[in-house]
Amino acid sequence: MAKADAFIPLDFSPLEEQAMQQQAESFYLQMAKRRSVRDFSDQPIPPSVLEHAILAAGSAPSGANMQPWHFAVVQDAAIKQKIRQAAEIEERELYKHRASEEWLDALAPLGTDANKPFLETAPALIAIFLKKSTIDEDGTKHKNYYTSESVGIATGMLITALHQAGLATLTHTPSPMKFLSEILERPSHERPFLLLVVGYPEEGALVPDIQRLPLEKIATFL
Repeated sequence: MAKADAFIPLDFSPLEEQAMQQQAESFYLQMAKRRSVRDFSDQPIPPSVLEHAILAAGSAPSGANMQPWHFAVVQDAAIKQKIRQAAEIEERELYKHRASEEWLDALAPLGTDANKPFLETAPALIAIFLKKSTIDEDGTKHKNYYTSESVGIATGMLITALHQAGLATLTHTPSPMKFLSEILERPSHERPFLLLVVGYPEEGALVPDIQRLPLEKIATFL
């Protein structure tokens, strides 16, 4: 059990019911506009926006508060080019050999293929790594817990923070992603979790005409 002096008062300000309802609805309406974008402008992103979005992601809950994530922000053109080349090798294998017909049929309405120009055009790529363990500066190794759940929550918060800041994103998961560890020189106790493409949508960008499931299809209130 933690010592009593290891705790601090909770910084929490309750809202009136009407304000709660308004904020909940306003947040939903804003997030409902979020879409995965594949046509990006090369307009640079203010550094502080990326920094604060990552800090927001870093506030996510995690197993035993081990915070088992690392965010590698790539803005260098040469590194982005290497990532695109490596990702497209895996994508060609996916579309030609690895993906089942059912999988390809599911992807067809989205208009995707093995070509990923957005990996170079977008001003920033955020490679998200899952840390299977944490290693102290003195070399002491600590096991991390519930890593997939923790990093998944942090990734969702990162996407939300970036959307709230007026940026578009795309979750990209070429498989396998070991090339990210090699290109970005990440240690062996980390594994690539997801590659997030970030930027402003290109003027006139189009997205697939998809619909979200209604509340009664995604929730049960007992």
